[in-house]
Amino acid sequence: MWHYVYLASTADGAFYCGYAADPVARVAAHNAGRGAKILRGKRPVKLAYVRRFRSRGDALRYEHALKARAHAYKKDLARRWLALKGKP
Repeated sequence: MWHYVYLASTADGAFYCGYAADPVARVAAHNAGRGAKILRGKRPVKLAYVRRFRSRGDALRYEHALKARAHAYKKDLARRWLALKGKP
């Protein structure tokens, strides 16, 4: 089983970092108004970055570290990841 850390971009340009077993389904839940309350007023939420891990512990450590990073770092990370995926 894989464990994922994802970065979601919000309509107002903010980023939300989270852990999920299925990041695509998690972002869909955010857009449906379920999940993190902070995102309910910031929809639509789009997947901006995903990283997968073999262990839950490694994923949660990375999530914690990513949450501590500056907005500019997250923006650059998302830009590079989306470029690799061929998305604007």
